[in-house]
Amino acid sequence: MEVDKTSFQPLLLDILTAISEAHFVSFDLELSGVAFKKQNGTGKPTLQERYEEVKEAAERYQILQIGLTCVHEDEEHGGYVARPYNFNINPVVEERLDIERIFSFQSGAVEFLLGCGFRMDLPFTRGVPYLSRDEAKQAKKLASDRLEKSTVPDIQLAPEDSQSIEFMRRVRSEIDAWKSTRKPFSDFLNIGPADREFVHDHVQRGELSRFEKRLVHQLVRAEYPDLVSVSKRAFMQIVPFNQEREDAIKEQRMKEVKERIHRQTGFRWLVEAMSGSDLPHVDPRSFARNPVTGEAIFCDLEEISTRLSRATKLLKRKRTVLVGHNLFTDLIYFYRTFIGELPATIEEHQRNIHALFPTVIDTKYLATHNCGDINPASSLEQIADQLNMRTVPVIEVHPDHPKYLEGSAFHEAGYDSFLTAKIAVRLSTKLEAAGSYVGECRKEQLTLSEDEQGYDTAPEDVSGGVAVNGKTCDATLQESGGVSLSSAVSDLKEMVVGPPSKKNAKKSQRKKPKRTEASAGSRFAKPTIFDQLRNLTPSDLEVDDSDLADPTAPSPVTTGTDGSDGLAVALESSATWQHRAGPTLHASAAAKATTLDANPDEWAVMKKERGGGEEEMMPPFGTDFWRVYGNKLRVFGTKEGLCDLTA
Repeated sequence: MEVDKTSFQPLLLDILTAISEAHFVSFDLELSGVAFKKQNGTGKPTLQERYEEVKEAAERYQILQIGLTCVHEDEEHGGYVARPYNFNINPVVEERLDIERIFSFQSGAVEFLLGCGFRMDLPFTRGVPYLSRDEAKQAKKLASDRLEKSTVPDIQLAPEDSQSIEFMRRVRSEIDAWKSTRKPFSDFLNIGPADREFVHDHVQRGELSRFEKRLVHQLVRAEYPDLVSVSKRAFMQIVPFNQEREDAIKEQRMKEVKERIHRQTGFRWLVEAMSGSDLPHVDPRSFARNPVTGEAIFCDLEEISTRLSRATKLLKRKRTVLVGHNLFTDLIYFYRTFIGELPATIEEHQRNIHALFPTVIDTKYLATHNCGDINPASSLEQIADQLNMRTVPVIEVHPDHPKYLEGSAFHEAGYDSFLTAKIAVRLSTKLEAAGSYVGECRKEQLTLSEDEQGYDTAPEDVSGGVAVNGKTCDATLQESGGVSLSSAVSDLKEMVVGPPSKKNAKKSQRKKPKRTEASAGSRFAKPTIFDQLRNLTPSDLEVDDSDLADPTAPSPVTTGTDGSDGLAVALESSATWQHRAGPTLHASAAAKATTLDANPDEWAVMKKERGGGEEEMMPPFGTDFWRVYGNKLRVFGTKEGLCDLTA
């Protein structure tokens, strides 16, 4: 959907609602210039040096276009709905705010954009305005200083400024004469150019210059505290001081300034929404406009206020997950444009970004997480081509956003943000299904203390691979390409009750695993298979009567190779299970795990035969998958290679 300066305010509430309900928001930028990589001759630069290069560019160049795609997760139907928006951004600031914004264009960047069909006039003619947080504060301070006349510096006249000195003498003489001979019907004095007549409070011909008006203000402020000077179009008016009137004038003028700041804030309202900030100055009446003409229309203000309040509460309760491609540069520009001055060090910048957006996903890092020292092809278009054949998860475009349904529009920010969203969904789903991220986990996530393992001393050798080198069975199996502990438990259940019925197969695929207190922090938090089995509840092994060939048959009991009870799973009835864990796994279960560990393809075939197949949804945020892939930005060409926002 294309959003311009006319449609922005009428559509703002819909966009805020889409952001508040989004599973994540992807974004992309088009810039008037990019950083120039300096050749220092000493090898790769450090992350700090690269940051300084991009920081310098962000302070010089301008964001011309922003794309946002709000992605809603449809759990009921197992897919995602995307709402892509494209915004041209206007760098021009309303003159009366006294904010000067200086920016540049890089010839190479302009040539590239023009070659992609970018219209350079649109940011200026149809672009959405904006003010950064720092600029908004500056505009308020400048307006307040103008109203506090004592803060205005005096003009120092030199002895040779004879005309100005003569003008001041004449004004002083007229004010003194008016005060001493004030007529009953005259409550004011008009000061105009010399030798000019007034007709009905308007100067007949000629007018005071801005310099002369400032001299009058200065004279009255310094020498006549009981009077006030008021600027008119062609002259100055002197009136007696009245505190109540002066306060009312200040209040009205500050209100006008705030309204101008509100109009100029523009796109930053969306930035504030995504970062979970309050939106106290958004007037619900501003949404009641025609998106085509911008004219005011009749709307239910109570309904608008209710929707705005709901969106604001959702945004504060659930912080937006921000997704982008090659985010290191974009986040620096993003912060400089909409927040304010960039800090001097990369460490402080990392803290600032993490405070604004606690969860950031860089699809470039997602695609290159395990690359070597030769940088792989990782442009947005290249990654999209590699994922073109994947059809799951299903990603649909909302009917109100049909712009990108047919054809491509590379290097249009809205389209690129939509492409980034598709990559984030399908690539993360693919990586999660493959278990590729386990090898990236921190060592402390895999290693358990003796207390966590539930033993006085760590077991030296446990049949079935329950603990190896201090790692849990789950971690050990997955690192070697085998099955996870949760999968092994599922297999053991099937050994007893058989595969799930077709009636429940689809439901079981969508059912999310239960999270116990012990497992809430990490998928590796279960210390041993014994503890995981011990924490199973009857509902974990719940089956329908249709799952059993004979619900009244006696419960099967497995036996270990040494004759001892291995894993006893007794079926008391079709609704109640009793289970307990012995010292070792059943030999057949251990053998099965070993076989699958050596032949991971066999596991995929078994899943397919049972009706499982690929995962259909991306991994939930807050899981270990995103602890590995989240908040890491790929920075090729530097010694570090990446920027960890949580470091």
